[in-house]
Amino acid sequence: MNKLLMASVAALALVSASASAISLSGQAGEKYTNLSVGFGQDSAGLTMSGNYAHNDDDGDVAGLGLGLNVPLGPFMGTVGGRAVYLNPKNGDEGYALAVGGGLSWQVFDGVTVFGDYYYSPDSLSSGVKDYQEASAGARWTIMRPVTVEAGYRYIGVEGKNGNRDNAIADGPYVGISAGF
Repeated sequence: MNKLLMASVAALALVSASASAISLSGQAGEKYTNLSVGFGQDSAGLTMSGNYAHNDDDGDVAGLGLGLNVPLGPFMGTVGGRAVYLNPKNGDEGYALAVGGGLSWQVFDGVTVFGDYYYSPDSLSSGVKDYQEASAGARWTIMRPVTVEAGYRYIGVEGKNGNRDNAIADGPYVGISAGF
Protein backbone atom coordinates (compact mmCIF):
# COMPACT_ATOMS: atom_id res chain seq x y z
CA MET A 1 0.00 0.00 0.00
CA ASN A 2 2.80 2.43 0.87
CA LYS A 3 4.56 1.67 -2.42
CA LEU A 4 1.37 2.44 -4.32
CA LEU A 5 0.89 5.69 -2.43
CA MET A 6 4.50 6.76 -3.03
CA ALA A 7 4.23 5.90 -6.74
CA SER A 8 1.01 7.92 -7.00
CA VAL A 9 2.58 10.94 -5.29
CA ALA A 10 5.62 10.73 -7.57
CA ALA A 11 3.39 10.52 -10.66
CA LEU A 12 1.35 13.54 -9.55
CA ALA A 13 4.54 15.50 -8.90
CA LEU A 14 5.74 14.78 -12.42
CA VAL A 15 2.40 15.72 -13.91
CA SER A 16 2.12 18.95 -11.93
CA ALA A 17 5.63 19.94 -12.96
CA SER A 18 4.74 19.62 -16.63
CA ALA A 19 1.16 20.90 -16.39
CA SER A 20 2.11 24.55 -16.49
CA ALA A 21 -1.11 25.64 -18.15
CA ILE A 22 -4.77 24.72 -18.01
CA SER A 23 -7.24 25.17 -20.84
CA LEU A 24 -11.03 24.95 -20.80
CA SER A 25 -12.89 24.64 -24.08
CA GLY A 26 -16.25 23.98 -25.65
CA GLN A 27 -17.06 22.96 -29.21
CA ALA A 28 -20.36 22.59 -31.03
CA GLY A 29 -21.18 20.80 -34.25
CA GLU A 30 -24.50 20.39 -36.02
CA LYS A 31 -25.58 17.44 -33.86
CA TYR A 32 -23.07 17.28 -31.02
CA THR A 33 -21.29 19.22 -28.30
CA ASN A 34 -17.94 18.60 -26.64
CA LEU A 35 -16.58 20.09 -23.41
CA SER A 36 -12.94 19.55 -22.49
CA VAL A 37 -10.19 20.46 -20.09
CA GLY A 38 -6.46 20.10 -20.67
CA PHE A 39 -3.28 20.44 -18.63
CA GLY A 40 0.12 21.11 -20.25
CA GLN A 41 -1.11 20.63 -23.80
CA ASP A 42 1.04 23.32 -25.41
CA SER A 43 4.39 22.47 -23.81
CA ALA A 44 6.83 19.57 -23.95
CA GLY A 45 6.38 16.87 -21.32
CA LEU A 46 3.39 15.14 -19.78
CA THR A 47 -0.09 16.27 -20.72
CA MET A 48 -3.50 15.36 -19.29
CA SER A 49 -6.94 15.87 -20.75
CA GLY A 50 -10.58 15.15 -20.10
CA ASN A 51 -13.70 15.54 -22.20
CA TYR A 52 -17.43 14.91 -22.37
CA ALA A 53 -19.17 14.65 -25.76
CA HIS A 54 -22.95 14.45 -26.22
CA ASN A 55 -25.22 13.70 -29.17
CA ASP A 56 -29.01 13.55 -28.67
CA ASP A 57 -29.39 10.84 -31.32
CA ASP A 58 -26.33 8.67 -30.59
CA GLY A 59 -25.37 8.99 -26.91
CA ASP A 60 -22.45 10.16 -24.80
CA VAL A 61 -18.76 9.51 -24.20
CA ALA A 62 -16.51 10.79 -21.42
CA GLY A 63 -12.76 10.32 -21.41
CA LEU A 64 -9.53 10.92 -19.55
CA GLY A 65 -6.23 11.04 -21.39
CA LEU A 66 -2.55 10.96 -20.55
CA GLY A 67 0.13 11.71 -23.11
CA LEU A 68 3.66 12.83 -23.73
CA ASN A 69 4.31 15.94 -25.84
CA VAL A 70 7.56 15.78 -27.81
CA PRO A 71 8.92 18.76 -29.80
CA LEU A 72 9.79 17.71 -33.36
CA GLY A 73 11.34 20.79 -34.95
CA PRO A 74 8.45 23.15 -35.80
CA PHE A 75 5.92 20.49 -34.77
CA MET A 76 4.67 19.19 -31.42
CA GLY A 77 3.97 15.47 -31.46
CA THR A 78 1.88 13.70 -28.83
CA VAL A 79 1.70 9.99 -28.06
CA GLY A 80 -0.61 8.64 -25.41
CA GLY A 81 -3.75 6.88 -24.39
CA ARG A 82 -7.30 7.53 -23.32
CA ALA A 83 -9.68 5.74 -20.99
CA VAL A 84 -13.20 6.34 -22.30
CA TYR A 85 -16.63 5.63 -20.79
CA LEU A 86 -19.12 4.80 -23.56
CA ASN A 87 -22.88 5.29 -23.34
CA PRO A 88 -24.25 4.84 -26.88
CA LYS A 89 -27.96 5.51 -27.46
CA ASN A 90 -28.62 2.04 -28.89
CA GLY A 91 -26.12 -0.34 -27.37
CA ASP A 92 -24.42 -1.46 -24.22
CA GLU A 93 -22.61 0.86 -21.85
CA GLY A 94 -18.94 0.09 -21.67
CA TYR A 95 -15.42 1.38 -21.81
CA ALA A 96 -12.54 1.66 -24.24
CA LEU A 97 -8.80 1.98 -23.70
CA ALA A 98 -7.63 3.84 -26.79
CA VAL A 99 -4.08 4.52 -27.95
CA GLY A 100 -2.99 7.13 -30.44
CA GLY A 101 -1.51 10.54 -30.79
CA GLY A 102 -1.47 13.80 -32.64
CA LEU A 103 0.59 16.44 -34.32
CA SER A 104 0.32 20.23 -34.17
CA TRP A 105 2.16 22.95 -36.07
CA GLN A 106 2.27 26.64 -35.18
CA VAL A 107 2.06 28.09 -38.70
CA PHE A 108 2.14 31.74 -37.61
CA ASP A 109 2.23 33.48 -34.27
CA GLY A 110 -1.17 32.65 -32.77
CA VAL A 111 -2.27 30.24 -35.56
CA THR A 112 -1.90 26.48 -35.12
CA VAL A 113 -3.11 23.56 -37.23
CA PHE A 114 -3.56 20.16 -35.62
CA GLY A 115 -4.75 16.60 -36.03
CA ASP A 116 -5.09 13.56 -33.76
CA TYR A 117 -6.37 9.99 -33.84
CA TYR A 118 -7.13 7.41 -31.10
CA TYR A 119 -8.29 3.82 -31.57
CA SER A 120 -9.45 0.99 -29.33
CA PRO A 121 -9.97 -2.51 -30.76
CA ASP A 122 -12.48 -5.04 -29.47
CA SER A 123 -9.83 -6.52 -27.15
CA LEU A 124 -9.44 -3.18 -25.30
CA SER A 125 -13.12 -2.27 -25.08
CA SER A 126 -16.34 -3.60 -23.67
CA GLY A 127 -19.85 -3.31 -25.05
CA VAL A 128 -18.59 -2.26 -28.52
CA LYS A 129 -16.58 -3.79 -31.32
CA ASP A 130 -14.24 -0.81 -31.57
CA TYR A 131 -13.91 2.88 -30.71
CA GLN A 132 -12.38 5.61 -32.87
CA GLU A 133 -11.79 9.28 -32.25
CA ALA A 134 -10.21 11.77 -34.65
CA SER A 135 -10.08 15.51 -35.13
CA ALA A 136 -8.34 18.00 -37.39
CA GLY A 137 -8.54 21.75 -37.53
CA ALA A 138 -7.01 25.12 -36.79
CA ARG A 139 -6.80 27.39 -33.73
CA TRP A 140 -6.39 31.13 -33.68
CA THR A 141 -5.43 32.93 -30.48
CA ILE A 142 -7.31 36.21 -30.71
CA MET A 143 -5.77 37.61 -27.55
CA ARG A 144 -4.50 35.71 -24.58
CA PRO A 145 -6.24 33.77 -23.07
CA VAL A 146 -9.00 33.45 -25.74
CA THR A 147 -8.64 31.05 -28.70
CA VAL A 148 -11.20 30.21 -31.38
CA GLU A 149 -11.11 26.86 -33.14
CA ALA A 150 -12.69 25.30 -36.21
CA GLY A 151 -12.30 21.79 -37.51
CA TYR A 152 -13.78 18.37 -38.11
CA ARG A 153 -14.37 15.77 -35.38
CA TYR A 154 -15.32 12.11 -35.51
CA ILE A 155 -16.15 10.00 -32.45
CA GLY A 156 -17.60 6.62 -33.32
CA VAL A 157 -18.39 3.29 -31.73
CA GLU A 158 -19.00 0.16 -33.76
CA GLY A 159 -21.75 -1.89 -32.15
CA LYS A 160 -21.55 -5.59 -31.47
CA ASN A 161 -24.05 -8.31 -30.49
CA GLY A 162 -26.61 -6.84 -32.92
CA ASN A 163 -26.31 -3.25 -31.67
CA ARG A 164 -26.05 -0.51 -34.28
CA ASP A 165 -23.04 1.74 -34.83
CA ASN A 166 -23.16 5.16 -33.17
CA ALA A 167 -21.42 8.33 -34.35
CA ILE A 168 -21.32 10.62 -31.32
CA ALA A 169 -19.59 13.28 -33.45
CA ASP A 170 -19.20 13.33 -37.22
CA GLY A 171 -18.86 16.72 -38.81
CA PRO A 172 -17.46 20.21 -38.70
CA TYR A 173 -17.43 22.20 -35.47
CA VAL A 174 -16.55 25.60 -34.05
CA GLY A 175 -15.31 26.24 -30.56
CA ILE A 176 -13.77 28.62 -28.11
CA SER A 177 -11.27 28.05 -25.33
CA ALA A 178 -9.52 29.92 -22.56
CA GLY A 179 -6.01 29.04 -21.42
CA PHE A 180 -4.48 30.07 -18.12
